[in-house]
Amino acid sequence: MHFDHSDKVKGLLAKLQEFMDAHVYPAETVYESELEKHGRWKQPPVMEELKRKAKAAGLWNLFLPESHRGAGLTNVEYAPLCEVMGRSPIAPETFNCAAPDTGNMEVIERYGTEEQKKQWLEPLLDGEIRSAFAMTEPEVASSDATNIRCRIERDGDHYVINGRKWWTSGVLHPHCRVMIVMGKTNPDAPTHQQQSQILVPVDAPGVKVLRHLPVFGYDDAPHGHGEVLFEDVRVPASNIVLGEGRGFEIAQGRLGPGRIHHCMRAIGMAERALALMVQRSMERTVFGKEIARHGMAQEQIAMSRIEIDQARLLVLHCARQIDTVGTKRCRQTIAMIKVVAPNVSARVIDRAIQVHGAMGVSQDVPLSLMYAGQRSLRLADGPDEVHIQTVAKLELKAALQKRRATAKL
Repeated sequence: MHFDHSDKVKGLLAKLQEFMDAHVYPAETVYESELEKHGRWKQPPVMEELKRKAKAAGLWNLFLPESHRGAGLTNVEYAPLCEVMGRSPIAPETFNCAAPDTGNMEVIERYGTEEQKKQWLEPLLDGEIRSAFAMTEPEVASSDATNIRCRIERDGDHYVINGRKWWTSGVLHPHCRVMIVMGKTNPDAPTHQQQSQILVPVDAPGVKVLRHLPVFGYDDAPHGHGEVLFEDVRVPASNIVLGEGRGFEIAQGRLGPGRIHHCMRAIGMAERALALMVQRSMERTVFGKEIARHGMAQEQIAMSRIEIDQARLLVLHCARQIDTVGTKRCRQTIAMIKVVAPNVSARVIDRAIQVHGAMGVSQDVPLSLMYAGQRSLRLADGPDEVHIQTVAKLELKAALQKRRATAKL
């Protein structure tokens, strides 16, 4: 399998890496200090400065394949750029390529009306606002989305929304203006035609953010994750996306490329963890020699390199499949990468923490924050168990079809 990127992608990659070194990495400590100075739920001024610089450098909206609004890159072409952005927690927003905005923008671009694009997509693409995606619910096992209880009911020219969501990422951001909410419009319809997705302004009457949900004690400010209550929230009927009963269809179209993004960012994070591990092992001396000269450390470094490169190839293979045959026909590979990438990244980060010793769990290095993010990614966009089950079912289905075909000969 060979992935030789075009000159266009190589040029963007070099420009992106140069921008990261010159602007993003140095801004990480500034970002944190501004959060403490101005308030953790206010946008740090340095982020807006980074966004202006990224836009001026032509490193803006690099995602969004199959759209004239994007950079004209396929999923395979965007993947290495996404990986580089994944090396810093502040990089994706810098380039307007952060979740859940990317997924929401793809949904509106692919399935939205011209009115919806004008009202929400254009300001999102300009980086003027941010968004949230409300799907998971505290009262049901949301790994099975058919369990969703949130109701979206038609009332004349409006829909009325009632329900409770949690882990609604981004809803606490001061620039968040809209959510895409998934709920049931018709409980009596066939199982996968009961749900719909609808655009809900965060300031709509009846929308209440009940609490902020930290992840392993990290607040992820100013982005955050919230528990949100919808009480008789009325929005225009024109806010429905694609139409009633199309929620699962939209989700499938959204999650394929979204999982590519998550997985490539995970690989970028693993690369940074490995670099920190190698640096620490060469600088620290124990029992009379550098850590890097001890066999156990060498094994940790070697296994990390092997696993990262394996994961990257699988994700690139998946990205190529999506580009060539579409999301529906590569469900198995999408499920595979969603299991592999976060697990590999978490293992690499864990090894890096071990090599750093006590420093590894401190705030002096970003490893503990990185680990928290990758461990939680094993639950986000579906837990490992669901994806493993998908891989197994499709493998068994293929074997059964092969057996039946052979029997007919």
